[in-house]
Amino acid sequence: TDDAFKGRHFDFGMSNPPYGVDWKQYAKAVTKERDEAGPYGRFAPGLPATSDGQMLFLLHLADKMRAPEDGGGRVGIVMNGSPLFSGGAASGYSEIRRWLMETDMVEAIIALPTDIFYNTGIQTYIWILSNRKPEERRGKVQLIDASGERFWQSMRKSLGSKRRAIGDDARAEIVRIYEE
Repeated sequence: TDDAFKGRHFDFGMSNPPYGVDWKQYAKAVTKERDEAGPYGRFAPGLPATSDGQMLFLLHLADKMRAPEDGGGRVGIVMNGSPLFSGGAASGYSEIRRWLMETDMVEAIIALPTDIFYNTGIQTYIWILSNRKPEERRGKVQLIDASGERFWQSMRKSLGSKRRAIGDDARAEIVRIYEE
């Protein structure tokens, strides 16, 4: 709720917000900020369910990208499947996804293998947003399935739910696919 970089914009941003964390205690402040800022505020596109604040992080990062006329920006955010699949038509989730598509900001979504994070074995995704897409990528969203066996290796010793790792060769392959 407290934008520590109010009025500042950046070339790049990264985030790995907590999954499924409720933001009810901040709802009044977030809603007030959205209402006062109007159509140009960081939460203008919509508000997700108060049971999961991941999309608030995504909207915050999108708002922090340098303007296209100043060179633009790109952000990466790791999220679970909730922001992709939750919410019916006209819900906060749906309105945020619609805004992201209408502004052509989603550059790629990369599906990661399960069991690569310490505290969860759930499916995760990296969303890459950009407001400076090259001409050949405009109007398109690249979907990369990096969840298959060729992209991960088993760890010799598990660390909680983390039983898999993405090796250097797999990272290089994901980057190659992304750059095609």
